[in-house]
Amino acid sequence: MNALFADTILVLHFGFVAFVVGGFFLILIGAWRNWSFIHSRAFRYSHLAAIVFVAVEALVGVACPLTVWEDILRGGSVEGPGFIERWIGRLMFYELPPWIFTTAYVSFAALVGLLLWLIPPRPRSSK
Repeated sequence: MNALFADTILVLHFGFVAFVVGGFFLILIGAWRNWSFIHSRAFRYSHLAAIVFVAVEALVGVACPLTVWEDILRGGSVEGPGFIERWIGRLMFYELPPWIFTTAYVSFAALVGLLLWLIPPRPRSSK
């Protein structure tokens, strides 16, 4: 049962990463294609908040809660990695020095902030 919960957390974690990275590209493409949803304040500020949360975690040296929960759940398991863990884990986790990740997260957060300034959200139209 722990493996199922751990896999569920891993899928949620992947969704979070997809929102942060994919959201960035959606904003760029949406600005070029004139998609109105990319100007949504809720979308833009939640996108910025998500990457700022990751950057702050990295700067203060705190592990991501989703990673911690998954590790705890997998710690009691004698089973090998499941299909979901094996493939999503390969996409998301790399063995590199922590400073590389911190630099990447902070740089990406700054880039998302710049994008917020260059392609600003718009107030809702009152039609």
